[in-house]
Amino acid sequence: MPGIATSCGFQPETAPQTPCGVLFYGSIFDVYGLQHRAPTMPTPYTTLISASELAGLNDPFIVDCSHDLAQPDEGRQAYAQAHIPGAIFLHLDDDLSAPKTGRNGRHPLPDPDAFAAMLGRLGLHQHQQVVAYDRSGGSFAVRLWWMLRWLGHDAVAVLDGGWPAWTRAGGASENTPPHARMPAHFERRASLVGAVSADRVLDSLQYAKLLVVDARAPERYAGEVEPIDPVGGHIPGARNRFFQTNLQADGTFKSREQLREEYTALLEDWDPRDVIHHCGSGVTGCHNVLAMMHAGMDGSLLYPGSWSEWCAEPSRPVATGPAPGKA
Repeated sequence: MPGIATSCGFQPETAPQTPCGVLFYGSIFDVYGLQHRAPTMPTPYTTLISASELAGLNDPFIVDCSHDLAQPDEGRQAYAQAHIPGAIFLHLDDDLSAPKTGRNGRHPLPDPDAFAAMLGRLGLHQHQQVVAYDRSGGSFAVRLWWMLRWLGHDAVAVLDGGWPAWTRAGGASENTPPHARMPAHFERRASLVGAVSADRVLDSLQYAKLLVVDARAPERYAGEVEPIDPVGGHIPGARNRFFQTNLQADGTFKSREQLREEYTALLEDWDPRDVIHHCGSGVTGCHNVLAMMHAGMDGSLLYPGSWSEWCAEPSRPVATGPAPGKA
């Protein structure tokens, strides 16, 4: 029988194209046997959600975004072993990125309308609460969080602490694919986040219009090591805020107050709306966007192409060392 290959398996063409979906009933601990209720979200979660808050939701759209840059199949394998009941799996490379050209970074953004259509086929409704999680302190789940806000979807949050926090709280798990949701109407709306191009970043350096913040590890920022991209260093003038410093020892985010204090010190007199976040490929930079928003510092921007796109063009300037360098 002819079929359709997807990141979650192979489905006959006669089946709904929702290979990873699930139709929820009641809370996530009550997934069978009741009459379906349309999703309702009077007060959406828009940054973080705790394990206990997730357990009490009606009809959440849960997405496992687990990934490992060094072992791209690791996230899918972890999902197959155990995941939150009803969660679908979306792969960073296959589902949350467009094809690479060698000049557009390692994880270029997909076409927004095509991405919205895919989510609709998977059963996501307009205004439905989405919860993204991973096994790495939110470092990959934030990509889906940002992308949904990019599509104008406000009701999306990252599970604070991810899979480890869920299991610590005694949350249930399953290792079988969820029941497919019926396809739903989901369309792109006005974006809730800002994205900038490499040219705008370069212009901002020349005229000191915007502050660039680099989310990579300090040794990569300094150019001391570069395990992934062909060139080490950072965008001249960029300040370093390693995304993992947003987290506590248990993998959950620091308090709003502590994050606000730390980002205020980092930004000094810069308005949050004049801040551009970037990282290696437009993924963990979203972690800093979320942290600032959670701290009440809204409006910061993302350079999705990030360092992997920036360093692919030899004419773009590069700085090395622990200091920002001259913009």
